[in-house]
Amino acid sequence: MRKIIFILGIAALAAYAPAGAESAEEVNLYSFRQPFLIRPMLDEFTKRTGIRVNAVFAKKGMIEKIKATPGAADAVLTSDVGRLNDMREAGVLAPVRSKILEKNIPSHYRHPDGLWFGLTMRARVLYVSRDRVKPGEVATYEDLTKPHLLERVCVRSGKHVYNISLIASIIAHKGKAAAREWLQGLKRNLARKPGGNDRAQAKAIYAAQCDVAIGNTYYMGKMQTNRKKRAQRKWAASIRLVFPNQGGRGAHVNISGAAVVRGARNRANAVKLIEFLSGDFAQKFYAGRNFEYPVKHGVPLHPLVKSWGDFKADRIDLAEVAKHRKEASKIVDVVDFNNFVKSSKN
Repeated sequence: MRKIIFILGIAALAAYAPAGAESAEEVNLYSFRQPFLIRPMLDEFTKRTGIRVNAVFAKKGMIEKIKATPGAADAVLTSDVGRLNDMREAGVLAPVRSKILEKNIPSHYRHPDGLWFGLTMRARVLYVSRDRVKPGEVATYEDLTKPHLLERVCVRSGKHVYNISLIASIIAHKGKAAAREWLQGLKRNLARKPGGNDRAQAKAIYAAQCDVAIGNTYYMGKMQTNRKKRAQRKWAASIRLVFPNQGGRGAHVNISGAAVVRGARNRANAVKLIEFLSGDFAQKFYAGRNFEYPVKHGVPLHPLVKSWGDFKADRIDLAEVAKHRKEASKIVDVVDFNNFVKSSKN
């Protein structure tokens, strides 16, 4: 059913964009985020420019869909530098040079050749139990490997893109051997087999299954404000956020980003859309909607995000981090991280 819906969406986009001609009235967007979450922002773009945005939800198989329907998509909007890097390696992105984008987006949050641009940022932090972890007891990623955390740590799959990016950042800073040693130490301290999403780690802390976890900042906001599943508010209340490595390189961060698709029929409009997304209105809206941090300096934070406090972010170029993702994935396999079995010998 999902496949049929997507094909119908592609057909609709193709009908909007005549071959060989660039429309001055529309841009076709493949979005990793569901359109209803970002529609007010896209409507504002249309209001200001007269350019209609035809958005199609494409959470999975975006590269395959772009290749299968050349020219149907003009721009992509997705999360994690890893997904953007996958599209870069697949050759489906087009380089863009824009003074507006270069002004609004710091260089370490955009590809050096203009193949992708970060729009919002989140930190990969530590969730720690308010009741069972003393302030200062866990302050760095390296602390996750120390003996006092034996059988006290939980985390989602080592193969998930969020963790692969974190491991890749360690490779970029310290090398493959150090990253492997770190992952082995983390595995020794696991309280359970890696699994679930970041919210599941907060739930595990609430249930006293572990005391410390790794998670993205924005999940805290989603849990704290969840009206449909109020139990998640209890999970959030049981933990506090620790921004790691504040005395050193800073907390690892990742981005949600956008790019222009190679062969876009509405290329100029796609560039205008991404430029708009990098501006004050969209940065505040987009970041606030998902409890993230704007990448443009000076854009105000959502009050809840601001309440978590200031932190030092790792300023390493994310394009450099992305280069090490394959190595990071191999290390997860070598360590056999996901096949952890709880034992007193771990």
